[in-house]
Amino acid sequence: MSSFTTMRHPLTASAAFAAVLLCVSFVSQGECQATTPPPSASCSTYKTCDTCVPNAKCLWCFTTNNCTEYPVSWLLPPASVCQLSQARWGVCWLNFEALIITLAVVGGAILISIIACCCCCCCKKRRSGHDRDEERFARRREEIKQRSEERKVERKARHDEIRRKYGLMGDSDHPYSKFENE
Repeated sequence: MSSFTTMRHPLTASAAFAAVLLCVSFVSQGECQATTPPPSASCSTYKTCDTCVPNAKCLWCFTTNNCTEYPVSWLLPPASVCQLSQARWGVCWLNFEALIITLAVVGGAILISIIACCCCCCCKKRRSGHDRDEERFARRREEIKQRSEERKVERKARHDEIRRKYGLMGDSDHPYSKFENE
């Protein structure tokens, strides 16, 4: 159980690091706006990237220098609206293409780490189950060996008693017993 709890600490640290990295990627460098513009305003009314991108429904394009509504029917904005390398959404300092790549890498790393942790846990359980089986078989072998030794000692005692009864075994109590059979 103690190895399981020590395995959790690196997982928690890596998850916290990934969360911090994700938060830092979405926060602009130095400027945070406390309020967002009212949602009733049209995206075309915004004239700068800093005023356009805080609205989740708006997309800023540096090629045309205009703010357009994000095409929600598409997961990625089509090239007719704006090229991915020139599109900004969420923050002005990170282009849409880099945002997609970053999110894909972070998501893939999280997915791989979850799969690796699951595999490690399954292998550990399988290995510990195997160890338990080996331990059980070793204990059973030892018990069988002890019973066999006990039976061997009992058999030897019975045989010695029979030998003594019929005089086949010399009595070691008197000193001349070894000369009687000669």
